[in-house]
Amino acid sequence: MNTEIPATPAPAPPSGAQHHLVHGDQRATVVEVGAMVREYSVGGRDVFVPFDLDEAAPVFNAAVLVPWPNRLRDGRYRADGATHQVAVSEPDRGTALHGLACWYRWEPVAVTDDAVTLELALPAQKGWPFQLVTTVTYRLSDAGLGVEVRTRNVGAGTAPYGVGFHPWLSTGGAPLDECTVRLDATTHVTVDDRLLPTGTEPVAGPYDLRETRTLAGLDLDDAWTGATRDADGLSWARLGCPDGRTAAVWMDDSMDCWQVCSADHIAGHERFGLAAEPMSCVADAFNTGDRLVLLAPGDEHTVRWGATLL
Repeated sequence: MNTEIPATPAPAPPSGAQHHLVHGDQRATVVEVGAMVREYSVGGRDVFVPFDLDEAAPVFNAAVLVPWPNRLRDGRYRADGATHQVAVSEPDRGTALHGLACWYRWEPVAVTDDAVTLELALPAQKGWPFQLVTTVTYRLSDAGLGVEVRTRNVGAGTAPYGVGFHPWLSTGGAPLDECTVRLDATTHVTVDDRLLPTGTEPVAGPYDLRETRTLAGLDLDDAWTGATRDADGLSWARLGCPDGRTAAVWMDDSMDCWQVCSADHIAGHERFGLAAEPMSCVADAFNTGDRLVLLAPGDEHTVRWGATLL
């Protein structure tokens, strides 16, 4: 009689299945939970601040933020003639933060050595009576990491929609105060004490990042619109570092909003990197209507962005 007790299987990583991408000296790991980028490096130098295999993503690390990025006032909005209430996930500010998709498991639909496509069928749920299917493709190339996200309304009813992303750019091990920032944007979004938008203003003072400036003493958790673009039609956010390298994020003309955060007020992660977040809209778009996308049944919306080490 066999009385041997089966071995307990090793626990799965909190971020789920790991998809490892390689192209030349570039390495990226895209995870199942939240379709986040757990790590992205070039020649062994981090472009994104990584998080460990044995931890859940601590700060929305390179997550796909759908069906809204940033904050939703009181977790409440109106759509299709009805008022809806989602969970308030940021209780100190009374907001619902960064959408619904971050903690779902995304299914792989295509995997190669240098690319992966993941898909999430976001179900209708309390406070969200819509059905969306989102696919995200991450691809490494000589140009760096490229990302494309497509969302389709597969339900009945017109869904309010926005999308954003949350990469944290790495300083290469240097203090953030020894780094520089540059951002291609002309308009700063003003906010109240809950970081909800109150209006816009031309960039000036600490919010004028059109030319490279030091991050020493600069406390940022702000949004910008009025994206400016280079000859290739790309708008950039750049973190210049003492090692002579620049970690950079770009977005094409499918998006025109940025959020930049220096993490001064994130307990346990103060100034550990710089979030450079491309977005299709700024906070509370479900209520303000500013840059809000309305996805009718069958409609599809696509955005593109990417990152590299300069």
